[in-house]
Amino acid sequence: MQRKVIHTDLAPKAIGTYSQAVQVGDTVYLSGQIPLVPETMDLVEGNMEMQIRRVFDNLAAVAEAAGGSLAHICKLNIFLTDLHHFPLVNQVMADYFQEPYPARAAVGVAALPKAAQVEMDAILVLSD
Repeated sequence: MQRKVIHTDLAPKAIGTYSQAVQVGDTVYLSGQIPLVPETMDLVEGNMEMQIRRVFDNLAAVAEAAGGSLAHICKLNIFLTDLHHFPLVNQVMADYFQEPYPARAAVGVAALPKAAQVEMDAILVLSD
């Protein structure tokens, strides 16, 4: 199968040697997104809720560039530097997703790029 690189200016550009997403067949692998504002490449200002929302907005932009949406996400991975924010992730996620929810993992990590407090990556499938 052929690989297709997905890119959009509506999400932060890659800050390393990776693509925003790669599509293989109907499956799209979205790279990790931290709460960067695409236009400035700076971390979003504000509280943890604002950071979580920025990450979901970034993921949504890449999903849309691939021809899908957050509703096409089958697997979501969440990385938090403080797992005490996990209930807030659940609360905000309810604003972005409806049932059936994607499979998901939440992992506590020591640090993230650019000193972000949250990062998420995802796998979406474009076909039913």
